[in-house]
Amino acid sequence: MRKTGVNHIGIRFRGDLCQIRVWAPMAKNVSCRLAENGEEITLHPEQYGYWYVESNLIAAGDFYKISVDGKEFPDPASRAQPKGVHGPSQAVDLEFPWTDQNYQPAAQSDFIIYELHVGTFTSSHSFDGVIRKIPYLKNLGITAIEIMPVAQFPGERNWGYDGVFPFAVQDSYGGAAELQRLVDACHEVNIAVILDVVYNHIGPEGNYLPNFGPYFTDKYHTPWGEALNYDDRFCHGQRDFVLNNVRMWLEDFHIDALRMDAVHAIKDFSAHHILQEIRKETDDIIATSGKDRYLFVECDLNDRRFLDPLAKNGFGMDAQWLDEFHHALRVAVGEAKRGYYEEFNGLDDLAKAYEKAYVFDGNYSFHREKFFGTDANGISGDRFIVFCQNHDQVGNRMLGDRAASLYPQERTRLMAFAVFMSPYLPLLFMGEEWGTESAFPYFVSHGDPELVELVRAGRKQEFRDFLTDSQIPDPQDEAIFRKAVLDWDELNLESYQQHLLYYKSLIAFRKTNPLMKNLQRDELTVESLHDKNILLLHVKKDDSCMCIIMNFSDHTQQIKLSTDLQWKLLFDTYKMTKGISMDTVVSDSANVSLLPWSGNVYTSVCK
Repeated sequence: MRKTGVNHIGIRFRGDLCQIRVWAPMAKNVSCRLAENGEEITLHPEQYGYWYVESNLIAAGDFYKISVDGKEFPDPASRAQPKGVHGPSQAVDLEFPWTDQNYQPAAQSDFIIYELHVGTFTSSHSFDGVIRKIPYLKNLGITAIEIMPVAQFPGERNWGYDGVFPFAVQDSYGGAAELQRLVDACHEVNIAVILDVVYNHIGPEGNYLPNFGPYFTDKYHTPWGEALNYDDRFCHGQRDFVLNNVRMWLEDFHIDALRMDAVHAIKDFSAHHILQEIRKETDDIIATSGKDRYLFVECDLNDRRFLDPLAKNGFGMDAQWLDEFHHALRVAVGEAKRGYYEEFNGLDDLAKAYEKAYVFDGNYSFHREKFFGTDANGISGDRFIVFCQNHDQVGNRMLGDRAASLYPQERTRLMAFAVFMSPYLPLLFMGEEWGTESAFPYFVSHGDPELVELVRAGRKQEFRDFLTDSQIPDPQDEAIFRKAVLDWDELNLESYQQHLLYYKSLIAFRKTNPLMKNLQRDELTVESLHDKNILLLHVKKDDSCMCIIMNFSDHTQQIKLSTDLQWKLLFDTYKMTKGISMDTVVSDSANVSLLPWSGNVYTSVCK
């Protein structure tokens, strides 16, 4: 965008005129044909392969296709596809009566993130269903929701990572106006909105991009086929496409943060990586709007360059998902060491994750068969996002098992405790907070039978390390999707209510305890007691001390705290679920007892 000067792609309305721009560098003729009356609007060539026209012949709501040398396709930058990924595009005016002029998102260090999938969050499968649950989320203590991808995908059932129209909001969810209404409603109660976006691939069904230009390159290959073209000939078209997409979400939809999927799969050896350009674009939007915006990434490289600032030739991302914390935590509570869990050592690696963030920070990974990772020294804790469940770690299990269906309640509560006591940003996955056991498996609704068979075969190949006697759920089966929809009636049952109250208590503790406020890794020391399967986190800020103890064993354990201090119990995972008061002063002997699979927090004034 900065090189070509192009500041919009697709259709947008300015007063009485509609501006239409298409990138088709190989084309001889480009036009926009209206579906209703066949009216053809001729576009004129611009620099760098763009075609452009301003017209009053097209109005919001009109259906159209783009003709490239006589062949008609949906608009790659379509804002709406109500008739599906193979149907005509619909012109949409993104003007919206916003009421969030005085809203400012929370500081990043205060984010408590709730990840949700719009299609399965409520039985309405829509943005309106999410809006109706905002009071619930606010009462829970959530400060940011993270919405799985909403770019138009085939059919009505999909995780969202098969999106093929990055600018079009999924019609079955309610479309663009309903997403804007959701964001505005969240901002009204000071809840930030994070949107999951996909810049590493385009879904396989309904992908018409190659008919317009070299959006892809055969220089590299990814798990999804040819890579998106970020550094080959004509790469400026794909780079503009992404930068315009970033600007649309942040400006037209008031999204507070983008979570970019699997950025390690973006192949870009340009002098300026596309993530660096996204950082600059976002900084420009922040400067213009006066409102904070954040960039989060999923990255499997343990490479600090993704977090380092532009001034150090880093990519300048604000935070990344820390999968290794999750893997170590899962093994610590009993996860079988298979697949990517095989090289994690539970308690030791969890201790390292608390202190160092990356478990693999240059040491040897026998799963990858190489030395792997960099250190994260000097990078603050709020630059990492941790979890005991998320859509990947639940849905990418063969059966989509949730933790509540795999472990006793004491262990799931200890896992949540471990997340919220960390110096990192906590994320929970929808329904986790009340302990639902409803599976969240992978699901699709492709219209191409051959593609459906490829997806089924791919799932079998993916779980070759996890195969059991259980049958792999059929992703195309609508019944699989229906089972993934949260059952909110579960909250009428006492056991789920107790679990929910526990999560509320955890979140409240995280938000109100002064030592947990913006806790940094250099304020934390970790101690492992291998003979007892105990992990101790020692926190010191100014004249206050805190000791967080986690018992990862089947036995009650006795721990001796420092006898030089007067300790007070602040949080007990067992007592919290029983409604027992926390206002307990430990005796001078400083001996404390921890029940199996439990966690305690003690505080004292340091001497």
